[in-house]
Amino acid sequence: MNVLTTVRNTLVISLAVLGMGGAAVAVHAQESKPKAASVERHHGERAAHVAKRQAHMAERQARLHEQLKLSAEQEPAWAAWSAASKPGERPARGARGQWAGKSAPERMEQQLDMAKQHVAHMETRLAALNTLYATLTPEQKKVFDEQGMRRGHHGKHKRPA
Repeated sequence: MNVLTTVRNTLVISLAVLGMGGAAVAVHAQESKPKAASVERHHGERAAHVAKRQAHMAERQARLHEQLKLSAEQEPAWAAWSAASKPGERPARGARGQWAGKSAPERMEQQLDMAKQHVAHMETRLAALNTLYATLTPEQKKVFDEQGMRRGHHGKHKRPA
């Protein structure tokens, strides 16, 4: 193999590597631009999903309210349960790198705080549920037990007895 062939091969390989590197930089530059749009689209999709879930929950509660045929005396307990059953505000997530800047014990402490908030919300819901349930007739309790606490079943499946 002569020197000219070696130089030519080295030059071709070097240009190919530079070309691939340049292409990779260009692709990376294009991918980083839409990230902001992708994040905005994700937030929009999330908001639409939350709104759809809330509308579905309101429809289910309206159907349950109709099926229970509540008396005027039972309406305040229903209103309290209905208000307590609404999902609570989610805590702000903070900056993207927020968790990376915390130690493992700090992250676990924050997770524990969020879990405590969730439990407190559930306890509020349980208190309102107990108040409502105490006002229901046996027939209404049966309807509520069959329909009121069913999540994710959409009325298609009966729970085992």
